[in-house]
Amino acid sequence: MKPLYTAAATATGGREGHVKSSDGILDLDVRIPREMGGPGGQTNPEQLFAAGYSACFDSALNHVARLKKIKTGTTTVQAEVTIGSTESGGFSLAVKLHAHIPGITQEVAEELIQTAHQVCPYSNATRNNIPVELSVSI
Repeated sequence: MKPLYTAAATATGGREGHVKSSDGILDLDVRIPREMGGPGGQTNPEQLFAAGYSACFDSALNHVARLKKIKTGTTTVQAEVTIGSTESGGFSLAVKLHAHIPGITQEVAEELIQTAHQVCPYSNATRNNIPVELSVSI
């Protein structure tokens, strides 16, 4: 891999703590969500992962459309990140990505999300590690 950029962040206090990027742009408290028995009211690691994955996948989607010279309307990608317990006592994630790609046919939209899934670094990092479900509307 030829490095293009490296992000760095530090967490203190785990899921009941604080995260801060090395450049100070990201600087916020994290809390366990109410659904997991925590206080909620702040962001959590799953929301941060969902935000990163959706932004990255949308970028990959637009990159692929440009390469294929396919004009679309403004695209959006929603990521749902689910955390759950495993039989071995650990935890795992599952992701659902839903893209909305206006201005093209459903068939072309399906082709674009499948190709974007091969290009997106988050998809490449999660492939064969966690389930990632793709869907698309036009």
